[in-house]
Amino acid sequence: MSTFDVSRGSTPTTGRRRAVGRSATGDAPNRRNTELLMLAFALAIPMLAYANVGLAMDGSLPVGMLKFGLGMAVLALAAHLAVRRFAPYADPLLLPLATLLNGLGVVMIWRLDKAGKLLRLNFPAAGNQLMWSGLGVAMFIGVVILLKDHRILQRYTYISMVVALVLLAAPAFFPSRPEDYGAKIWIRFGSFSIQPGEFAKIILTVFFAGFLMVKKDALALASRKFMGLYLPRGRDLGPIVVVWLLSILILVFETDLGTSFLFFGLFVVMLYVATERTSWIVFGLTMSLGGAAVVASAEPHVKTRINAWLDPMAAFGPKPPSQSSEQIGQTLMSLGSGGTVGTGLGQGRSWLIQFAAKSDFILGSFGEELGLTGLMALFMIYGLVVQRGLRTSLAARDPFGKLLAVGLSSAFALQVFVVAGGVTGLIPLTGMTMPFLAQGGSSVVANWALIAILMKISDTARRPAVEPAAAIPEPAGPGRLPAAGPGAPDESRGATS
Repeated sequence: MSTFDVSRGSTPTTGRRRAVGRSATGDAPNRRNTELLMLAFALAIPMLAYANVGLAMDGSLPVGMLKFGLGMAVLALAAHLAVRRFAPYADPLLLPLATLLNGLGVVMIWRLDKAGKLLRLNFPAAGNQLMWSGLGVAMFIGVVILLKDHRILQRYTYISMVVALVLLAAPAFFPSRPEDYGAKIWIRFGSFSIQPGEFAKIILTVFFAGFLMVKKDALALASRKFMGLYLPRGRDLGPIVVVWLLSILILVFETDLGTSFLFFGLFVVMLYVATERTSWIVFGLTMSLGGAAVVASAEPHVKTRINAWLDPMAAFGPKPPSQSSEQIGQTLMSLGSGGTVGTGLGQGRSWLIQFAAKSDFILGSFGEELGLTGLMALFMIYGLVVQRGLRTSLAARDPFGKLLAVGLSSAFALQVFVVAGGVTGLIPLTGMTMPFLAQGGSSVVANWALIAILMKISDTARRPAVEPAAAIPEPAGPGRLPAAGPGAPDESRGATS
C-alpha cells in the first residue's frame, strides 16, 4: 500500500524514497561580497574627509587618522560578519549607507571640536560620538543575531504600546537634564543621560504595524461617511487614536514638538498604507494644522519658534524682540556663505560653533563647507536608505513585515525632513537631530537598531523558499524491485491475468 511523506510539503511519494529539496543557502545570489566592496568605499570617503580637515586646518595629516580609520573599519567589519552569518540575504546597501553617514558625522564633529578648541567655545565630542557609534553597531549586531524572525515582534503588539508610552512619559517623572532650549526630553542617571523618544519611535512603529495588520480590513471597509471622508468605526480605531493622543499630549507637555510631528506623520502614513484610503491624508493634514494652531496659541515655546521661522533675521535687528532666536538666522547665513560648492572642509567661518553646531544644526555646518552640492549628496544618501527600506516593504511576503518596513522607512524619512526643513527655514525649527550625522548617543544607537530590523526583514524577503522535494527512487538491490513511479500499477493488490 502506498505511503505519503508530507514532511517537506504535499508532494506524495510512493514506497521508500529519499526526498531532496533545493538548499535555502546555496542557489540564490549572495550579495555579501557586494556589501563588503561598498563598505570599503563607505570607509574611504570619511577617511579622505578626515585627512582633508587636517590638511586644511593644520597643514598636515591628522595624528589620529589611523586610529579613526581602524576604529571605523573594525566596527564595519564586525557588522558585516554578523550579517554574513545571520542574515545572508539582507539588503547589501543599507549597512554601507549607514556606515558612510555615521563616519561623515564623526568627521564633522571632530572638525568642529578643533575649531571650538581654538576659540575655547565648547568641549570635545568626537571621541564620545565614536564610542556611541560602537554601541550602536553593537546594538545592530545584537538585533541581527537575536531577532530570528521579524514576525516575532507581532506577538508583542500591545506590550510595545505600553513600553513606548512609558518611554515617552519618562522624562516627566524621572530626573532629567535641564530643559534643552525649551524641551524636556532627557533622562539623567548620574553623568549619563539618554533620550528615550528615539527608541520609542521604533517601538511605537511595531505597535502600529501589529495593530493595523489585524484591523486593516475593518478600517478600510467598515466605515461611515462624514464631511466627505470615510471614517472607520470607533471601536476599531479607538485604541490607536488613544495612543496617538496620549503621545501627543506627553510630547507637548515636554515641548518636544519635533517628535510629536514625527509620530503623527508616521501614524498617518501607516494608516494610509494599511487602508489605501487617500482621505486619511486630507484628514491627517487637517488635524495637523488644527493641532499646531492650538498648541501655538497656548505654548510660549512653540510660539517663539514659529515667530523665529516667520522672521529669522529679527534677532539681528537694532531692536530684536524679547523672545527672538538667532540660530535660524545663523544657519541661513552659514548656508549662504557655502554657496554651490562650499568653502571646503575645515575652511568654514564656523558661525554656528557656539550654538549646537554639532547636534541640531550640523546640517548647516555641512552646508557651509560642502555647499549645496554636498548637501544634495547627503540627501541622496538618505534617500537611498529610504528607498531600500520601501523596496524591502514591497518584497516582504507577510503583511506585518510590509507594514513594519514601510513604518520604519517613513519614520526615518520624516525625521530627515523635519530636521532639514527646520534648518533651511522650510518649516518651524523642531530641535530634532539628523540621523547618524548629528551628535547624540541615543539617536545613533536607535537608528542602528532601525537599520538592523530593516535588514532582518529584507533577509526574510530575499531568502528563497525551499522547493518541493523531488522523489528519487532508491536503487534496486539484490532481490529488490525498483520502487514504482507515479502512475505505475500498485502490485500490492496482486496482478490480474
